[in-house]
Amino acid sequence: MDNKKVCVVGMGGVGGYVGCILAKHFDNVYFFARGKRLESIKQNGLKLCSNAHGETVIHPKMASDNAEEMGAMDYIFLCVKNFSLEQVCAEILPMINENTVIIPLLNGVGISEEARRLIGKGTIIDGLVYIISGSDKDFVIHHTSSYCNIHIGCEVKKNLEDSILLEVQKLLQSEEITCIIEKDIIAAIWEKYILNCAFNVITAYYNATIGELRKNENAIMQVKLLLNEACKVARELKINIDDNLEEIHFNRIMYKQSDQATSSLQRDMEAGRQSELEVFSGKLLQLAASCEIKIPTTEFFYEELKKKC
Repeated sequence: MDNKKVCVVGMGGVGGYVGCILAKHFDNVYFFARGKRLESIKQNGLKLCSNAHGETVIHPKMASDNAEEMGAMDYIFLCVKNFSLEQVCAEILPMINENTVIIPLLNGVGISEEARRLIGKGTIIDGLVYIISGSDKDFVIHHTSSYCNIHIGCEVKKNLEDSILLEVQKLLQSEEITCIIEKDIIAAIWEKYILNCAFNVITAYYNATIGELRKNENAIMQVKLLLNEACKVARELKINIDDNLEEIHFNRIMYKQSDQATSSLQRDMEAGRQSELEVFSGKLLQLAASCEIKIPTTEFFYEELKKKC
């Protein structure tokens, strides 16, 4: 495992954390980044400030925006925003051969299926991550949750699938990352997606932390409605989600998140950056329409948040 070449693509909150932890434990870790972020990593390394694990500065084996310069990889972690997937998949093709394993850790549903269509080679498994982490204007990664839980699996069954998942788990598992192999990864992806369809949307709409929203009775009611609508769509699509998922996620948002918790959608919209509103609301509305069901609360927030984009 020590000699395997690993590349993390996208060095924001998720990729920055995962990249720092992998580079802390392994020598052959590469960072794929662009622009001023790339310049900063080359000059200063990548700084991680974690509430759980302290501060560290990481210097990867190489940081570049040139996939040909990096060469073929054994493992690639895709940690970009959903709207960048198509462009990034084209850019990283020189790093991929038939033996490369690609692990997408993007928000949304149907990501690995789309990546398989765009890349067409290697083995692309399914993945998701639970973490609260962001990048500031100086490209420092701030990890504010006590956890980084990565769930992996494979919807498309291939030879050696189990051994590949075990290899990825071994690569990731550490004091700083928990890696779980899911029997039903699509259900797991949808369970996170449903959480985000409420958590991201409500925090972005009110531009508030969870601690602030807990004092807002209207927001609390709206969280329940958003969760109910997303679960309704999932069940209509025959996704095998927990019967009590609405209650589980409501309790997670209202009682288990730290008071300071924010969402990537809220942070992006506040900073005026391109956001994943289409992932958390637009896509859900499309899926609901395909099932011929109404999700009015989601539609209300989608239309209101579009005005802020």
